[in-house]
Amino acid sequence: MKFELQDDYIELFKLLKVLDLVDSGAHAKLLIADGYAKRNGEVELRKRAKIVSGDIIEIAEVTIEVK
Repeated sequence: MKFELQDDYIELFKLLKVLDLVDSGAHAKLLIADGYAKRNGEVELRKRAKIVSGDIIEIAEVTIEVK
């Protein structure tokens, strides 16, 4: 899955919400806090991590390539 940035960055929990991978922002924050999100191969626990162009996000079995 690919995501095209409209700004310089997007916060991780907002990215999951925008792509309809979660039901709500609260659900996204829980998944991140529980260690289900990876950023460039490393577990990302910061809900508001700034995702920038070139990042690869993995959550569950979904891989998101940020452009």
